[in-house]
Amino acid sequence: MTPSSDTRGAAAGSDHRRHLTGISLVLTAGVLLSVAGITLRHIESASGWQILFYRSLTFFVVVTLYLVVRYRARVIRAFVTTGRPGLVVAFSLGLGSACYVFSLLLTTVANALFIISAAPFITAVLGWIVLRERVRPITWIAMTIALAGITLMFVNGIQSGRLLGNIVALGPPVSFAIMLVTLRFAGDRDMIPAICLAGLVGASLGFMMSDTLVLSRHDLALCLFLGVAQYTGGFVLITLGARYLPAAEVALLSLAETVLAPIWVWIGVGEVPAVLTLVGGAVVLSAVVAQAVTGMRLNDDFRAK
Repeated sequence: MTPSSDTRGAAAGSDHRRHLTGISLVLTAGVLLSVAGITLRHIESASGWQILFYRSLTFFVVVTLYLVVRYRARVIRAFVTTGRPGLVVAFSLGLGSACYVFSLLLTTVANALFIISAAPFITAVLGWIVLRERVRPITWIAMTIALAGITLMFVNGIQSGRLLGNIVALGPPVSFAIMLVTLRFAGDRDMIPAICLAGLVGASLGFMMSDTLVLSRHDLALCLFLGVAQYTGGFVLITLGARYLPAAEVALLSLAETVLAPIWVWIGVGEVPAVLTLVGGAVVLSAVVAQAVTGMRLNDDFRAK
């Protein structure tokens, strides 16, 4: 074996390890994010606003500690540098977090997660409108298919009296799309401080809307778990995993949340999805997977050239 082939082999091995690392990080993030539904189902008496307050506050505190360690004396400047895009990111993610919590409380976990999984398509449309990013024909086709699946779930929501929950479930993908497009617009600026402020936005909203912040120890422990493990852990691991994987592959692997969350509540509390939810969800997931797989293939073709 020649030295050049040794070098190529070492590089290939390094790329393989980086790829496996990225897969492990994003899949773990999906598992952590997927426990929100089953955790909320075990809340005894806390209101949605109380849950939002403690979940968001915990997220804000943990990410702030990370930023203090990273920036030390320059931490205030790190927040200021995000500018107006930072405020857009903070408010969009903060409000989206509120919609996320209430969607899981107002409709079935399956309904909420399948609707939320349409986020890549909403992001594509918003990017086309705001940033003039080209949307591939396959994406338009996939979006049309996903819309058909979401329509089926809305029909189920009308029939089961959970239409409001389905409407609220549209909030997270819309807010996530606004956040992603703003992050692209912001360029190379570090926007983690802006994401940190999203926790403060959610906590402020929960504080203003709650009659009281007094919770039982049981509910408080679950809310803190949501903030540390589910919210912070999930977002941090996805952010780290995105360094090693193409965006399309991250989107595909993060669907672990959408697949696992309904299973946890099915096993844990017997929340069985309706037939229309399963059919509509399968349609949406198929569209998202097709979109992600074609994106991965295009990325591979680009690398080959």
